[in-house]
Amino acid sequence: MIVRNQISIALAVLLMLSFGAFAPAVAQEKLVAPETNPPGDIPDNQVFVTYTSPDGFDLKVPEGWSRTVIDHGVRFFDKYDQIDATLGTASAAPTASSAKAHEITDLKTAAHAVKVTAVKDVKLAAGPAIRISYQSNSAPNPVTNKQIRLDHERFILFKNGKTVTLDLAAPAGADNVDQWQLISNSLQWR
Repeated sequence: MIVRNQISIALAVLLMLSFGAFAPAVAQEKLVAPETNPPGDIPDNQVFVTYTSPDGFDLKVPEGWSRTVIDHGVRFFDKYDQIDATLGTASAAPTASSAKAHEITDLKTAAHAVKVTAVKDVKLAAGPAIRISYQSNSAPNPVTNKQIRLDHERFILFKNGKTVTLDLAAPAGADNVDQWQLISNSLQWR
């Protein structure tokens, strides 16, 4: 009977040890607040990395975004956020007038329900550019067929017969002003 009691006590002690009954008290871990970024907002603390294009330009893009090769360029994306950088040719630098005459027609043909809100000549770190602000519908989701409205900023830069078209897109209303400025001003010709 004594052996049985000693075994019972030993088992009880082992169970208590395994469930932490004799463990030192540990401070309660505090809950981490969930992110409150609306869909499409690039976080303010986002890390950016430099993408070196084989086509002769460098561009800072958000770290961790997916990348795929597209016709004449590259696309970076995360959910509905997207950065397209494509290379083209031109005999002269585009102007706001030439963009209104040609680029906008092409946009309306290629994209979904385009509404252009502004076309301006701007100055970027890489040189003069055309900025086209517009909205479009996203491509339909292949599973749900759902579309959302997107805001775009498209920049067209020219150098030595080449153009780089940089198109930044996010769900309408997303606050990416600072991040888009960082991305567009990071573009450098090589």
